[in-house]
Amino acid sequence: MRKSALVLGFLIFILGAVVLVALGLGRGRAPHVVERTADPDSKRTISSGELVGFAANEKSQGWLGIPFAAPPVADLRWRPPRPPAPWSGTRESLRAGSPCMQVAGLLSGTPELKPGSLAGNEDCLYLNVYAPRASASEAKLHHWPVMFWIHGGGNTVGRGDGYDGSELAAAYDVVVVTVNYRLGPFGWFRHPALVADAADDDGRSGNWGTLDLIQALKWVRAEIPAFGGDSQNVTIFGESAGGVDVYSLLVSPRAAGLFQRAISESGGLNGATLAKAQNPKSAAEPGDERSSAEVTPHVLFPELEPELAQKSVAELSAGELAAKLRAASPDAVFAAYRGEGQGFGGMLRMPLVIRDGAVLPQEEIEQRLADGHYNQVPVITGTNRDELKLFMFGDRSQVTWWFGFLPRIKDVNHYDVSAEYGTLGWKMGAVDSPARDMRNVQGPSVYAYRFDWDEEPKLLWSDFSVLLGAAHGLEIPFVFKNFRMEAFERMWTEQNRAGREELADAMSSYWAQFAYSGSPGRGRAGDLPEWKAWDNADGADKGIVFDTHAGGGIRMERQAVTKESVLAKMAGDSRMDDKLRCEIFQGYVDHDAFTAEDLPKSGCKKPAKDVAER
Repeated sequence: MRKSALVLGFLIFILGAVVLVALGLGRGRAPHVVERTADPDSKRTISSGELVGFAANEKSQGWLGIPFAAPPVADLRWRPPRPPAPWSGTRESLRAGSPCMQVAGLLSGTPELKPGSLAGNEDCLYLNVYAPRASASEAKLHHWPVMFWIHGGGNTVGRGDGYDGSELAAAYDVVVVTVNYRLGPFGWFRHPALVADAADDDGRSGNWGTLDLIQALKWVRAEIPAFGGDSQNVTIFGESAGGVDVYSLLVSPRAAGLFQRAISESGGLNGATLAKAQNPKSAAEPGDERSSAEVTPHVLFPELEPELAQKSVAELSAGELAAKLRAASPDAVFAAYRGEGQGFGGMLRMPLVIRDGAVLPQEEIEQRLADGHYNQVPVITGTNRDELKLFMFGDRSQVTWWFGFLPRIKDVNHYDVSAEYGTLGWKMGAVDSPARDMRNVQGPSVYAYRFDWDEEPKLLWSDFSVLLGAAHGLEIPFVFKNFRMEAFERMWTEQNRAGREELADAMSSYWAQFAYSGSPGRGRAGDLPEWKAWDNADGADKGIVFDTHAGGGIRMERQAVTKESVLAKMAGDSRMDDKLRCEIFQGYVDHDAFTAEDLPKSGCKKPAKDVAER
């Protein structure tokens, strides 16, 4: 009996491993290496020198690993980006540059590295360009729209070269740029000692990652005509943290004029105050527990007890402290954020996107949008119907992983309800509220969407259409019209092929038409359902829903998510008992969407005094 059980267990273990590999979620896979050959027709001359790329497909070319700034190393660590150095000869742009420093994990795009180890390099400010095929002389005659992609990953993990823009470039005659930017503690870290000798407000900002994106946009303005791009028609688009960065560029005075349209996919209006970013927790205006003041002693004196480490930091002059920080090893810097500060997929929890009053305004982003104090351009903003399921999928309190491999939801009702309300809150804060504000300011040039595709396969008892559904990030291959990207690659089956490819054709067409005209309209060919602008009037069209014909098709919807609508839905939702209802309400409070005063409207029966407000 015991032997049979062992054999059965071993067989299930092997089957689980096969399933895991088939899903593309396994760890330790070697990176996919593509051998590329220089294409003579792709020779281009830019300010830094001559470079040559490759034929990405029959109708597009690619150039990888182009430096847009000097390496931010040694004395340039935690300083604004500088222009790149010129090179002699012809640079072969056939390989991507290093990703920026980050913790290796599911989201880092470094499957060859052990999760938790350090990945990337500080020398990482490179971008990639995909354009329709043309010779250098032909390219100069074109003025194709430019689509500038900002990757996600919580602003602490990710890489630009994980996104292949060749299909977009070939299908719609656009130039796609994907970019790296400094991440985590190298991208957003402001300590008074580091900025004491700064020559200008940019040097005092702490928003090094934001400044990298602005520098890359300046590179596009100067150099993209050599690739056939129109430097006066640039669409910034990004997902997750990249969508947050799109909103931050909308309100940044430094980014004014560098782009003409903006798309935020599953983004948000996040931003940390200067106090949260740099003050100690004990200050009158307390800092975050991972502010620069709290982290610095752990970086410089990890061997000392906290009080002694703080004292040792206090004994250093500003110049000595800055020099020690810039000389600290990346391992020492990242070690200070490990433990409870390390989250899903290698992401780190820390103050990000700092409202410094120069690169980014001190006011909350939502207030800037409502007041009209932002770079007013046509905007698309949207979320996926099941955003939260990507994060819940790996939560052992929600999902049982049999033998460590085969996932099964413990309580389907709890799982679905929690995901639904978490996503409604995301949509309310990142889409419907800012769309309403921007429509009041700039009129009918704001567009919203919801992505609903959920036709993933079922393997044994693991139904991924329920486990993931229309999860966070799942829309990206549809937008890029490219299902060869590694993320979610094993969700694509022959059974869902026809529907997803038709939906991808539609979504990419809308995105491209928006890049051309500032309105998605009926797509590039004019044969799709009309995507109408957000309208604040009651009963008017709000946003478009993306799904296959089997899921209801592409259609406009008229419902907006508001605080009042969520509270009313919560109070009347028969799927929730009081415990779950109060749990979900508390989640909204934790994210500053509700307060204890809203408790009676939610249907939660616990006393208001028991609501924990931040």
